[in-house]
Amino acid sequence: MAIENCRISTSIRTDMTAPETTIEATHLNVGHGLHSVVSDISMKVHAGDLIVLIGTNGSGKSTLIKTLAGMIAPLHGDVTVLGTRPGGSPRRVAYLPQHPVSSHTLPLRARDIVAMGRFAHLGLFRRAKRIDSEIVNDAMHRTGANEFADQPLRELSGGQQQRTHLAQVLSRQAEVLLLDEPTAGLDLNGKRAVAEIIAAERGRGVTVVLATHDLHDAASATAVMLLAQRVVAFGPPAQALSDANVRECFGFTQPH
Repeated sequence: MAIENCRISTSIRTDMTAPETTIEATHLNVGHGLHSVVSDISMKVHAGDLIVLIGTNGSGKSTLIKTLAGMIAPLHGDVTVLGTRPGGSPRRVAYLPQHPVSSHTLPLRARDIVAMGRFAHLGLFRRAKRIDSEIVNDAMHRTGANEFADQPLRELSGGQQQRTHLAQVLSRQAEVLLLDEPTAGLDLNGKRAVAEIIAAERGRGVTVVLATHDLHDAASATAVMLLAQRVVAFGPPAQALSDANVRECFGFTQPH
């Protein structure tokens, strides 16, 4: 059933020992300048949850993720991430933008890009320690970026660059991951690897918010939010991804 007033509040967990609330929004409007893209969002997300944002380009997925990351200010309502304002916990939240920006004019290797993920922990003056190198190596191994660790970023394919930037996010060892189209440019094996990484992160209690246009990415989600410059539906995948909701969001019915 479509949500007519663009507002829904859900608490997916019902057990008596519910995990920590990591993201909470009440009557949140997100947008740019004075222009609201999606209005009146209310949600409560817990540690270990996977929230999948689905919609076409311009539907509001990236705008909502950027708001949670503290990249743009909310237009109205209340929102907290790990109990503070978005962007207020840089060591505990990691954000992968849809189009990561890296200077191709500098001779940066894939390994250098991934190591930047430790900067929030090191600060300006602390030198990287052995544990930081181990974390970087592990992140690269998990994404397959270790295969081209010493190659200049500018020489990598789009898929290889995406794996590199995902490894940088993992090297943050954050408690909340905000991923905007993380499988863009990846082949089927790469997409499967990302799904395995997300499952492993959730297993250690990490909250993941994933923006995508691919309905298959919602299979293991705690909740799905369908966006079309409004909240079409928000709830468990089987409920949110009804034929009527998908048709309203995309203009077609999902195949069975």
